[in-house]
Amino acid sequence: MSGFLHQRSLHNPFQFSNPFPSSQPSSTNPKKPLSIFSPAILLSLLSLIIVLGVFSPWVGMPQKLIFTSNPEVSKWGRYTLDEALTFVAKNGTVIVCIVSQPYLPFLNNWLISIAMHKRHDMVLVIAEDYPSLYKVNQLWPGHAVLIPPVLDLEASHKFGSQGFFNFTARRPSHLLKILELGYSVMYNDVDMVWLGDPFPYLQGNHDVYFTDDMTAIKPLNHSHDLPPPGKKGRPYICSCMIFLRPTDGAKLILKKWMEELQIEPWSRTKKSNDQPAFNWALMKNAKGVDMYLLPQSAFPTGGLYFKNKTWVKETKGKHVIIHNNYIVGFEKKIKRFRDYGLWLVDEHKQESPLGRL
Repeated sequence: MSGFLHQRSLHNPFQFSNPFPSSQPSSTNPKKPLSIFSPAILLSLLSLIIVLGVFSPWVGMPQKLIFTSNPEVSKWGRYTLDEALTFVAKNGTVIVCIVSQPYLPFLNNWLISIAMHKRHDMVLVIAEDYPSLYKVNQLWPGHAVLIPPVLDLEASHKFGSQGFFNFTARRPSHLLKILELGYSVMYNDVDMVWLGDPFPYLQGNHDVYFTDDMTAIKPLNHSHDLPPPGKKGRPYICSCMIFLRPTDGAKLILKKWMEELQIEPWSRTKKSNDQPAFNWALMKNAKGVDMYLLPQSAFPTGGLYFKNKTWVKETKGKHVIIHNNYIVGFEKKIKRFRDYGLWLVDEHKQESPLGRL
């Protein structure tokens, strides 16, 4: 963010006189009236303006007020989802992620992996704050859009927090808007890496495609039906990787997902996230919606890929998208990606549409 201060020279055309002429100033101790236009006061005011301009984003000033003062940023603030989809989508399909500012390094890593498979032009970044919106569009014009309202910048990245719940709970609403505009959408969390192109795995013409978040090993020819409920009475499908077609069935799942989030909101005693609600929506509507479970060998959960070396060796060459879950914390995720050679920003920054973010 840059700001511009233009200072005019200020002149005082008025001569202030002493309102009590009978009281003459002493010649040995002259006291001049204090002017608000003195150099010292003007310098103090200027310093205060600069400090507020630099630090106000971090002390609660509305983001939109700050960022729309820049004409270039204001243009992206008016950029609509419809316009963005028209620009980005290929053959009626778009790849979507949702980010706030703390996730930008993961966004860059994810984008590099997609660019390696020539699918990056289909990516639309849904920014949840103005700094992310501006940064992405500054480096990669047209590939980021913001859907109001804007979330709290600081709280949205802490797993288990209310801010994180609010961040993830907007996902079905965003995806539904895309379907209602007539587009198919692939959603990915940005703590993922593509090792292959997932689109050939979207076989058939189903409403909803998803992946299992369980670590139990499935046979290579496992069923593509929704898995049976687990110990909590529901399946354990991951809300991290979803493909949806603009059908009534897919729209129904997203609407039911939103309803389930209202039934089971975040609380201090039950720090939920959006995934249980997604699973309840799938299970309660399985008979009326055409669903497809993607193969585990191609789309393993992080709890399997990073913790079962034997399985990884046995399924070598079959992995398509790796999710860095079953671990909490940005630093821990980055370290694990590095340990497995999947933190691509170290050696492949030039392949990112965002360059050296």
